[in-house]
Amino acid sequence: MSPRSSVPVYSRHSRAFAALPPWLAHPLRAQRGPVPWSAVTRGALAAGPLLLVGILVDRTSLGVVAAIAAMLAGINDRPGSRRVSVRRLGEPALAGAGGLLVGTYAGDHVGAVALTAVLTGLGLLAGGMSAIGPVASGAGTQLLVGAAIGAGMPVPEPGWTLALAFLAGAVWLLALRLALPTPGAMTGDFRFDGERDAVARVYDAVAELLAAAGTEHATARRSALTAALDHAQDALAGPRLRRYASSSAERRLHAQYAAALPLAEAATALAWAGEPVSERALAGPRRLAAAVREDTRTGPLPAPSRSAPALRALDDALLHAADAFDDGGGGDLHTRRRGARALLRAAFGAGGREYGLRVGLSFGASAAIAQALHHSHWYGQHTHWYWLPATAVFLVKPDLGPLVSRVLSRAAGTMLGALLFAGFAAVLPRPEGLVALVALCGALIPVSTRHFAAQTAVATVLVLSLVMVGGEPQASVSRIAETLLACAIVLIVGHLPMAGKRGGQVRAQLAVAVGAAHAYLTHVLVGPDGSDDGSDDRAVRWTLRREAYRTLAEARTASALAAHELPALARHTEGTDEVAALLERLVDTTTACAVHLDDTGHLTPHHRRQLTELLTELAARREQTGLPATAPTLPTAV
Repeated sequence: MSPRSSVPVYSRHSRAFAALPPWLAHPLRAQRGPVPWSAVTRGALAAGPLLLVGILVDRTSLGVVAAIAAMLAGINDRPGSRRVSVRRLGEPALAGAGGLLVGTYAGDHVGAVALTAVLTGLGLLAGGMSAIGPVASGAGTQLLVGAAIGAGMPVPEPGWTLALAFLAGAVWLLALRLALPTPGAMTGDFRFDGERDAVARVYDAVAELLAAAGTEHATARRSALTAALDHAQDALAGPRLRRYASSSAERRLHAQYAAALPLAEAATALAWAGEPVSERALAGPRRLAAAVREDTRTGPLPAPSRSAPALRALDDALLHAADAFDDGGGGDLHTRRRGARALLRAAFGAGGREYGLRVGLSFGASAAIAQALHHSHWYGQHTHWYWLPATAVFLVKPDLGPLVSRVLSRAAGTMLGALLFAGFAAVLPRPEGLVALVALCGALIPVSTRHFAAQTAVATVLVLSLVMVGGEPQASVSRIAETLLACAIVLIVGHLPMAGKRGGQVRAQLAVAVGAAHAYLTHVLVGPDGSDDGSDDRAVRWTLRREAYRTLAEARTASALAAHELPALARHTEGTDEVAALLERLVDTTTACAVHLDDTGHLTPHHRRQLTELLTELAARREQTGLPATAPTLPTAV
């Protein structure tokens, strides 16, 4: 979804909703930002032309499948680097093609009961894997949507042909993403404009945090710096665009990102101290940001005062950055190392099991009901029953927002989209008018992703246009009814009692954040080998610091979404946001300790007191929220 920012930015009207209950205020908010014109262009060139090619070669059904794949890839086509788009668009497309293959063959060769069991099993698998992260969640979504389409939309072509058509649709959009230059791209090789923008925003965020030091905005600026670092880390972590990462531009971007880490550390320590920073100290990070954007050398950087350990660390970091910008040598500090064991824990742990059960139950129940209705007179002449389970897939995904918000947005968006399509279908010529409508909707997808209702409305018009081109009659009324039925199914399943404690996904992410904070604290205060020189291994420290802040941002996002559920669900995660806030303060304090240890070799009584108070309060809060027993503790050597 990132990638979406860890902290959503809402419109200035959000304050008007503050008096409403959280579960009702959430669906009334929308993210804002500049129009992604490059994504709009790609969307216009994707689904519509693919459908047109299918019509021209007399393979309309294949064109429909390819256009659906392009639409789903367009939903995942978020701002960021080209290298990240390979994984963000490619992995879900592979999963979607696999789901289409399984769904097609299961629908052709097994009965309704066995088919429902197969789809339920896929739901369990996809739900568990969705707990791993955003890309895995997108893959799980497309796996189930592909399975529903394959089983519920019979077409004359065999399953492997449909799977290839699905892959072709996604690959076409991915090819557009990699080949087309971004309008208004920065100086230099346009293929690196996403990476360059992401790294430049890190230096901007460092300057903004320094400017906010000693003010009430420091905490928000530090969160913004974390989001910028997360985005840059993702932008650089994809596959190399050149075989040996040989281009000077690519090596320089790696070096520039690595050079931002000590600057971020020093800025965090200054913000923790709570003392204002002179304007002179802000000039260096701002010049570095301009140098990244313009792909130039930094020139002389003004040196800040060296009157305190954190200011001396800032000065040293600026000197290091100037050297790194000039020689272009950088390490691999952007890589987020998550082993197979961690991924399996996420998929099969408490959070993944709860996620999988709800997805499996919702998907299986909606598929069973859809098949039962398919054999009744309720469907009339509409022979395709995929809409109900496919709708349930999007509704049951908690990473798309709180449950009630998803339900309200999906219902409103489907009704609006179906009514709009009914009007268009009455006046547009066929098929050329419908092809143009598909192209228009493809262009609107990147803008509509700012709100789930808008995205649903655009996708509804697009899909209804596709199925009408494919030979199905106008189906607006039945789609509205099926959507409302899917909303009811997901609401019921979402409130069913489950084995274990509710809110498992939030607690699982918070437990990961606790472990990352513990590892970072131990490394700073004791060292990796139990010695007293751990702070000298700065590359490891920066990697641990990044993981601590990143996992905390993910935990806070999950906790915030859970807080906007209906009270019956929100109460199960009460207190988790306070624990996450305490952990963030602990990581901030650990960062300040690391900078002070680098300069003086020892901690002040103030540092020790802050650590002791935070760890004591964290232990008390953890007992109240029922988190796992492992927690950060103050090493005995300190």
